[in-house]
Parts: sequence; C-alpha cells; structure tokens
Amino acid sequence: MDWDKLRIFHAVAEAGSFTHAGDVLNLSQSAVSRQISALEEVLQVPLFHRHARGLILTEQGETLNHTVREVFSKLEMTQTLLTESKEKAAGRLRVTTTTGFGSCWLMPRLHRFMTHNPDISITLILEDNDLDLGMREADVAVRMHAPRQPDLIQRHLADFPLSVFASPRYIEQFGQPTSLEDLSSHNLVAFGGYHPPVPHVNWLLEAGLPEGARRTARLEVNSMVAMADAISAGLGIGSVPGYAVAEYPDLIKVLPNVDSPKVEAFFVYPEELRSSKRVAVFRDFLTSELGLRS
Repeated sequence: MDWDKLRIFHAVAEAGSFTHAGDVLNLSQSAVSRQISALEEVLQVPLFHRHARGLILTEQGETLNHTVREVFSKLEMTQTLLTESKEKAAGRLRVTTTTGFGSCWLMPRLHRFMTHNPDISITLILEDNDLDLGMREADVAVRMHAPRQPDLIQRHLADFPLSVFASPRYIEQFGQPTSLEDLSSHNLVAFGGYHPPVPHVNWLLEAGLPEGARRTARLEVNSMVAMADAISAGLGIGSVPGYAVAEYPDLIKVLPNVDSPKVEAFFVYPEELRSSKRVAVFRDFLTSELGLRS
C-alpha cells in the first residue's frame, strides 16, 4: 500500500467527503477521488459507501482507518520527540481538561507558564469527556478522576472538596440551612447533563435523605462554570469545587462542618512522552501552582 494513498484515505475518512479532504490536502476533488479508487483497486475491497450526503466508511474501511490512525498518530508523536530541543522545552503542547477547571483555575494562571516558557505554545482543549491520549487527541490531560487507560502515566495533583455555597442574596431571602435535611426546603442548583465533569457532582440531591430518596433541583445546567454563575446570582444552593467559585469571593460556604465528597485531580500523559521536556515543565508548573513539590 502506497503511503501517499493512505494519507489521502485517512484525510477523506476524517473529513467525510472528497471535497473537504481536498481542501485540507490542497488537491482537487477529482484527484482525491482517483487516489481512493486506486487504493480500493489495489486492496480489492470498497472502502466507502458513496451517497448524496457524503461518504461513510465500509466495514473494511473502518478497519483500515483504525490502523492508519494509529500509525499516523505514532509518527506524529515520534516527529515531535525528535524535533524537540535538547537544550530547552519548545514546541506546541496540547492540553485537555474539563471546562470548569480549565476556565476557572487553569486559564487565569496560564500566563505565568507562557511567560516563563516563551518557546512553548499551548492548545487548550476544554472537554468534559475524556479525550484519547493514546490516539493523540491531546498530549496531556488534567482529569478529575484516576485514568482508566492502563498505558498512561499519572500523577495525583490535588483533592478539591465539593463544598456547598450560596450567595448573600440567597441567604438573606431564604435563610441558611443548618443541616443536610434542611436542604429539602431550599432551591438547589445541580448539574444536568449526560457527562458529569466530576464524580459525585450532584451529591446534594441525596445527602441527608433515606436511601433511594432524591431531591429535585430547582435549576439544572450542564456546565460547572454556569453552576457557579447561578449560585452567585442567588438562584439557589449548589455544590462545586472551590476552583469553580474562585471569582466569587463573596459566596458563603454553607454547612461547612459537613463531610463532602472530594474531587481528585490527576496529571496524565502517554508513556511515549515520558522524556518530553514540554510535558515536564508543564507538570512542574501545575504542581507549583497547587503548592506541591515536583
């Protein structure tokens, strides 16, 4: 199989059309189509179902694309490691983390990292779903749970309590609960989405209730940042990590003596980047900002 044809095939598989792949590859639609037809002829199997709305991979195409994606991701990582400066950390680092941690904690501190590391460029990908580091969807991740992939290197960064907060406006209007049971008579702000950004994010809905019972939130929103905004606006009582409400120092911590769940933060990266200087300096930056020793 010709490498150039495989490169074109991969671009078409990712783009879903000859035209879009041609734009990425700077080739005409007809040139891309000819290369795919030639590859199908060599393999003697169809790689795409063609229809009016675009292209869909056949079963054989899915199998080939899975392998090609792995090969190109490994080549990209190898190129990165070979070109990285031996003298200093340099190059682009793709970092992924949750929208809440990225927006509320990491972004306000990122200028210090970039000031001290002028030769490193950052691509920050805020996504509450885990990206596949092994497939090079990102280089490193800050995750709010231990990594599930066995082939990733992890470092525990910090524990963030899921404290309970309310605004002065809310307390003035509705009063302050003195026990978990009191929460049943208050407006609650909860996470409402399919992919919770942190474990136990809605623990308040069951706290202090008999097993199997659950409160109904007055407001649900699928963003930790928006939850903090809603709590600050006086819409209800909610539980979020302290980093999510850092911009709202006037918030009141409710039920401060109650043991709340903790969010465990981990720095995660693939084995192939163990010797990367960019990864090392970013890890040291995180541990320094969190008050840890590297």
